[in-house]
Amino acid sequence: MGGLRLALSLFTIAPVRADRVDRPAVRVAMLLAPLAGALLGLVLGVAAGGLVRLGAAPLLGGAVLVALSLLLTRGLHVDGLADTADGLGSYADAGKALEIMKKSDIGPFGVAAIAAVLLIDAAAATALLGRSFWAGAGAVCAAFAAGRLGATVACRRGLSAARPSGLGAMVAATVPVWALAAVTIVTAALAALADPWRGPAAVLLAAGVSWGLTAHARRRLGGLTGDVIGAAVELSTAAALITLATG
Repeated sequence: MGGLRLALSLFTIAPVRADRVDRPAVRVAMLLAPLAGALLGLVLGVAAGGLVRLGAAPLLGGAVLVALSLLLTRGLHVDGLADTADGLGSYADAGKALEIMKKSDIGPFGVAAIAAVLLIDAAAATALLGRSFWAGAGAVCAAFAAGRLGATVACRRGLSAARPSGLGAMVAATVPVWALAAVTIVTAALAALADPWRGPAAVLLAAGVSWGLTAHARRRLGGLTGDVIGAAVELSTAAALITLATG
């Protein structure tokens, strides 16, 4: 239960207090990240889908869904996306790139990354909300579960932290590869309930995007940071939304 509370507090603004913040609790929280994402996606899909059913255009519903997702996550992952884009986009050495990522301001790479990802999310959500109410809500639920699986992938064993302290150091290498495989299979199976073919494909693509990004971060930065996890979540969610909205 401590891990579940921590997962909800990390990935949503749910009024749940994490009573344990140690590596065993973090391991459970990262394994339960797709569940937290599914709950968030269900809320977003029902809220935005309900707005469309009341007569709003699907485009408006998609925009509201993206805005609500930022509100219900405190914009935490988008901030990580911006910092990661600035650090990796600088083409500086690892030390300088990590220094850039630690700054509170946002550079041009970060602004462009946020704009592009949120635009993609809104466009894909618009397509999903144009379907029947439960089909759209289910697809959004699956996409956000797949997106949070990106955090589970990022915390796999074998990927160390880039800094000796911070969120990255706390969560890095906490998830055994066998447990990651099990969570991925379960998430894909549940996503199949929303869409028999695109659901599992979205989960696998999201996992692949996170794996690729974090592998690149290991080469460029020396390992994982909290910002990279946030970027993995946002890019994985976007990839899942695109997959589910296609066709």
